[in-house]
Amino acid sequence: MTEIIGVRFKAGGKQYYFDPMGLQVANGQNVIVETGKGLEYGTCVRPNGFVNDEAVVQPLRPVVRLATEKDERQVAENRKKEKDALGICQKLIERHGLEMKLVQAEYSFDSSKIIFFFTAEGRVDFRALVKDLAGVFRARIELRQIGVRDEARMLGGLGICGKPFCCAQFLDEFQPVSIKMAKTQNLSLNPTKISGTCGRLMCCLKYEQGAYEDAVKRCPKQESFVECPDGVGNVSSVDLLKERVKVRLEDSAEQPKSYRVSEIRVVRSGKGKRPEDYVAPPREELEKLRYIPPEEERKAQRFGEEKDLAALLEQYLNQQQDQEPQKAEGKSKSGGRNSHRRRGGKKETQNAGGGQPAQPREKQPAQAKEKQQPTGQGRQQGQAKAAQQPAKAKPAQPAQNGSGAETAPSGEKKRRPRHRPHHRRPKNPGGGEQSQ
Repeated sequence: MTEIIGVRFKAGGKQYYFDPMGLQVANGQNVIVETGKGLEYGTCVRPNGFVNDEAVVQPLRPVVRLATEKDERQVAENRKKEKDALGICQKLIERHGLEMKLVQAEYSFDSSKIIFFFTAEGRVDFRALVKDLAGVFRARIELRQIGVRDEARMLGGLGICGKPFCCAQFLDEFQPVSIKMAKTQNLSLNPTKISGTCGRLMCCLKYEQGAYEDAVKRCPKQESFVECPDGVGNVSSVDLLKERVKVRLEDSAEQPKSYRVSEIRVVRSGKGKRPEDYVAPPREELEKLRYIPPEEERKAQRFGEEKDLAALLEQYLNQQQDQEPQKAEGKSKSGGRNSHRRRGGKKETQNAGGGQPAQPREKQPAQAKEKQQPTGQGRQQGQAKAAQQPAKAKPAQPAQNGSGAETAPSGEKKRRPRHRPHHRRPKNPGGGEQSQ
């Protein structure tokens, strides 16, 4: 066993093992370590621990010291210099007309070396550029070409899931990802949906691949000929996550039925014809394949159904209580609506002098109703009362002119009826309108 600490030089970078040399380093502490490039500044991501000798690459580099305030100031100055170096290098690239995209500049801890990272579609001849950069910065210059995945790791950003890139957070190394993983997981093969910001397949396809491969071994293939509790048929679809399959039965024209994988017995795997010498077993034997849930599971299902029914009943009662005041209000508003309307309009009566309209029939007293609709004895009584009372002056009726049209009294304008009948009045043979 070898004592080590884990150090990372960049956020999301690879973790390297170093010999603590008797120092106790806590997680998150900054340290100065010795590397093949010289002294480097890093962060401890794994405190003191022991690993097998096979996991360590000998010789193991030592930890020089814990980072001091002076070291922190030196690192901050290097970060400022990197921004200036990036701008200068970009201008020199444009001057030389090189087809390369500059990504990042990185200073060594002692500022003796500068590394420029760039991406390009092919090989780039940057020898003249290196000479110009060495003359400007008076330091060792290294130009390193990287891929689009490394570019996404350095620049960072948010993925389609809304979280920071995995490669910029915790992925030490890029795992190979293929389109076969998307097919196994029944994902859309549209490149825009399964590709990351870098343009390559998303690294997260690798995370659940092992679980899907294990589920594929237990589930039958699509179009397999199987036996199920209700008969025999072909598998139409497979749900790997739920481990359920839909079977299209031979002796049933209904839609495919869903079964558990444990309820299926595979006769022929994959596409192909039904075996010629196959004879379906009796229904009683097939019924033995049906899954019978244990008592605890059945109790949980019943409890869930009762809980759902209680919630639905409470919701229905609340709706009925909310609708009752609305119905009562609607009835009070529509109580005398039909008696006041005639052919879509409101019926109003006026006295001869053009006074206030009469009250509706429903609100008139019983005596008024008898006067309006006399029948039988009520008519005789009304005639007797009318004989006893003094005669009232009748309102003057409008006179008619020679053409048959009515003329209103002097000083008054003739009022047209508010609602005209829908039919036209027949015309006079003489050309004038008939008087009513």
